[in-house]
Amino acid sequence: MQRAEAAEYALECQGVTVSFGAVMALREVSVGFPPGRIHAVVGQNGAGKTTFARVAAGLVRPAAGTLRIAGREVTTGAVNAARGAGVELVHQSFALPPSFTVAEAMEFGSTRHGRAPFTRAGLEARWRGHLDSLGVTARLRERVRDLPVESQQAVEIARALVTDARVLILDEPTAVLAPAGIATLFRRLAGLRASGVTVILILHKIREVLEIADTVTVLRGGRLIEGTVAARDIDAQHLAAAIIGSAPPEAATLSEDDRAALVGAGAGHAAGATIAAPAVLALADVSTRPDPEGPALDNVSLAVRAGEIVGVAGVEGNGQRTLVRACAGLADVQQGTITLAGRAATQAAPLARRAAGLRIIPFERNSEGLSLSSTLWENWAVRPLLLAGRLLALIDPARLRAQCDASLRHWDVRFTTTEQTAGSLSGGNAQKVILAREIDASAKVVIAAQPTRGLDVGATAFVWRALREARGRGCGVLLISSDLDELFDISDRIVVMLSGRIAGEFAPPYSLDAIGRAMTGVAR
Repeated sequence: MQRAEAAEYALECQGVTVSFGAVMALREVSVGFPPGRIHAVVGQNGAGKTTFARVAAGLVRPAAGTLRIAGREVTTGAVNAARGAGVELVHQSFALPPSFTVAEAMEFGSTRHGRAPFTRAGLEARWRGHLDSLGVTARLRERVRDLPVESQQAVEIARALVTDARVLILDEPTAVLAPAGIATLFRRLAGLRASGVTVILILHKIREVLEIADTVTVLRGGRLIEGTVAARDIDAQHLAAAIIGSAPPEAATLSEDDRAALVGAGAGHAAGATIAAPAVLALADVSTRPDPEGPALDNVSLAVRAGEIVGVAGVEGNGQRTLVRACAGLADVQQGTITLAGRAATQAAPLARRAAGLRIIPFERNSEGLSLSSTLWENWAVRPLLLAGRLLALIDPARLRAQCDASLRHWDVRFTTTEQTAGSLSGGNAQKVILAREIDASAKVVIAAQPTRGLDVGATAFVWRALREARGRGCGVLLISSDLDELFDISDRIVVMLSGRIAGEFAPPYSLDAIGRAMTGVAR
């Protein structure tokens, strides 16, 4: 393949090696990124992508190797040196203080000193021109936490460019965006490229890589597999093979349908017969009080039948979290009814709902789904411990460890011992621990909230298969996802949430245009 060439690289590393204890995150990686282009860095979880970005941004000091910015060697492991050389990193988890106004957040991210005393009007005047030049329309007096997620990201990027950065690195920037937000982001990045900024994107979706990137770099197991290959010279199938390799068994056994969907070549969910099974989860005219996790539900009615996957689409922050909390018994239902497995559950306690067969894969696996500082067996044992009730004293830890070991192996979790902490696992393996705990033989309803966010190709396909297999066993699955490709591929029906209401219900074959309009409230 023809590799990209340039007399001088905007960013170049030679022989970079990083280890965390016995784990080699990067192994003698040498790669250069030509200036004024959009580069995608791809690979599975644990491939070393984020470590590479953190080395470039000065957040990680490699054990060996050198880093050059615009041809000049810079001190590694020093954020100030990287920033001084023109490198900025926008993390997947936004870093600006949520309680700050946009103007305050911009000032907080600035490294300029010696300016006039702070006033609200002064701050706004100081940053209005900068935001306008980048096409950011957020109101300067609005608090960061009140912005739509795509506007929060735009402010993060604007903050990163305050220092006149010439190399902008974004870690999984599309993971939190709806399709319209992704399109806006890509237009913004194309504008930065036109102005001479070198953009490095860490991405998982092959379709997005081939849509936006000028070059592609593939990491696998900390090693460089492909370095700045021109995107026009690589196709989706070759790129998928380079990412997956032969290491993870679950990736090696992907079905043709999974492979097609994961590389964006699938034709979408085919039209099928209406499922006539009884509802295992039903909400009828449910309204809730205002909830700390999002807008209140407003007359929400939906049903999930046994053996059915119902997808929930919508721009984040439109009531999806409140919906999950209402189903779990954590939100205050003002009116309407919730039925679970044929029984009234509106006033049932969370443990009673779990005993009735409700299982939840939460939005945030590292904070809501797992205790990262606890052992694997302790995380897995939550299920039997919750159901033990007054018999808790009879629990045998040794037996739980053995059961956990068998369960994690069945779910193909890559671990050394059940005594290791959950925080030691990759994102894909951490999600598998949650799947192993939640999707058991007595599960009747599985609510999966963003179950593949941040996961690589192989782990995503594994989660999809797990949900399909649960459906095949007669479970009802409520799949909440901001990834329309995912929803189109495995959902039997899709409902759209907008401002706490159901804005539309759709059957296959799905229309991206119709669902997109429902998500944004545009009249059909």
